[in-house]
Amino acid sequence: MKRLIALSLGLALWLPVDGQAQTTQPASPQSVPTGGFRLKDCIDYGLKNFGRVRIAQYQVETADQQARQALGQYLPQVSATGSTIDNLKLQQSVVPAGVFGPEPRVFIIGQKYQTNLTAQLSQTIFDRSLLIGIKANKPNQELAALNTRQTQEDVIYNIASNYYQVFVAQQQIALLRDNLQRTQQVLNILKLQRDNGVIQPVDYTRTEVSYNSTQSQLTLAENDLNLALNRLKYQMGMSQEQNLTLSDSTLLTQLPSIEQEPFDPKRLVSFQQAETNLTLQQLQYQRIKAGYLPTLSFTGNYGTLNLGAQTIDKLFTNFVGFGSIGLRLNIPIFDGFQRDSQLKQQRLTVLTQQEQQKLNTAGYQLQFSSAQSQIQRAQTSLQNDERNVKLAQEVYNITTLQYKQGTKLLTDLINADNSYREARTNYINSLINLYQARLDLEQSKGSLLGFYNQL
Repeated sequence: MKRLIALSLGLALWLPVDGQAQTTQPASPQSVPTGGFRLKDCIDYGLKNFGRVRIAQYQVETADQQARQALGQYLPQVSATGSTIDNLKLQQSVVPAGVFGPEPRVFIIGQKYQTNLTAQLSQTIFDRSLLIGIKANKPNQELAALNTRQTQEDVIYNIASNYYQVFVAQQQIALLRDNLQRTQQVLNILKLQRDNGVIQPVDYTRTEVSYNSTQSQLTLAENDLNLALNRLKYQMGMSQEQNLTLSDSTLLTQLPSIEQEPFDPKRLVSFQQAETNLTLQQLQYQRIKAGYLPTLSFTGNYGTLNLGAQTIDKLFTNFVGFGSIGLRLNIPIFDGFQRDSQLKQQRLTVLTQQEQQKLNTAGYQLQFSSAQSQIQRAQTSLQNDERNVKLAQEVYNITTLQYKQGTKLLTDLINADNSYREARTNYINSLINLYQARLDLEQSKGSLLGFYNQL
C-alpha cells in the first residue's frame, strides 16, 4: 500500500515536469492569452485619447493664433465711431460790449441735437519692436510643436512602463496559480499518506502552511494586477470601467534589440525646447532694446456732422463732412530708466538660460551613461537567471526521480520545486527589467518615437 501511494505521488509530480522540460523557453509558465491589446495598440489608444495629448494640440493651435495676432499689429487698424447727443442744457457765452454793440451779448454755444459719424485709419510704417514680435512667431510655433512631441514621448514611456508592470503581475499570478495547483496535488497525496500512517502529520501541516502562504501571495498579486491595470488605463485615457486585456506574448519569447549609438543631446526634445526658449528670450531682449527707436505711422480719419439740428426730426439732415491725413512720429526721450532696467533684467535671463542649458546638457550625458550601465547590468542579470532556470529545472527533475526511487525525502522535493519556481520568477523579473532599461535608454537618447514606430 505504501509503495502504491509513493508511486502515485511520483507520477503526479513527474508528469508536469516532463511537459515543462519540452518547452523552448523554460521561464514561461504559461502562454499569454490571445486577443486584446498589444503594447503598440495601447500606445496608439493613448496617443488618441489621453487628455494631455489634446491639450498639447490646443497649444499648437494657440501658437498659430498668436502668430496671426502678432502679424495683425502691423496691418491697417480701422475703426468707426458714431454718436447722437441730446444737449439738455446748452452752454452759454458772453461777448463783451463793443464787439456786436454797446452792450454785452449772450450767445448759446452748440445745438440741441447732434449726430457725429467718424472713421479712423492707422497704419504702422516703422516699429522695430513689432517686427521682432513677428519674427518670434516661428520659434513660438516650433516650441508648441516640441511640447506636443514631448507629450507624445511621455505618453509612450508611461504606457510602456505600466504595460510592463501589468505583464509582470500577470506572470506572477500565473506562477502562483501553478504553484498552488502543484502543491494541492502534493497535499492530496500527503493526506492519503498521513491517513495511512506513512508520514508524520507535521509533514502534511508544513506543506499546508506553504499552500496557505502561496494563496495569500496570490490574493496580493491579484490586487497588484488590478492597480497596475487601472494605472495603465489612466495613462491610455481609457475609462476605469472598460475591460482591458493584454495580448503581447512576444515579451517572453523575443529579447529587445539594443543598438549602440553615440549620444547627441540635440536629439532630445528637452534640449530643443530649451534652445527654442533661449531664442525667444533673445528676441525679447532685442524687442525691449528696439523700444529706444522712434516709431512712425500713418493716420487718417473722415467723418460727418449734422448742423442746425434744433429739433429731433433734424437729427439725420444737414450733414457736413470733414477729414484729415497725417504722419505720427513718436520719439522716446526719457522714461525714468525703466526700459534700461528691463533690458538688463532680460539680459540676465538670457545668461541664466545659457548656463542652465550647459548644466542640462551635462545632466543628459549622465542620464544616458546611467541608462547604458543599467541595461548592461540587466543583460548580465538576465543571462545569469536564464542559466539558473535551466539548472533549477535540472535539479528538480533529478530530485523528482530520486524521490520516486525513494532516495530523497519529501522536503528535498519541495525545496527543489520552490527553487525552480523562484528561478522562473527571477527570470521574468530580469526580462522585464531589461525591457524597462531599454525604455529608459530610448528616453535618455531621445528616440522614444522611433521605439514606438518599431513595435
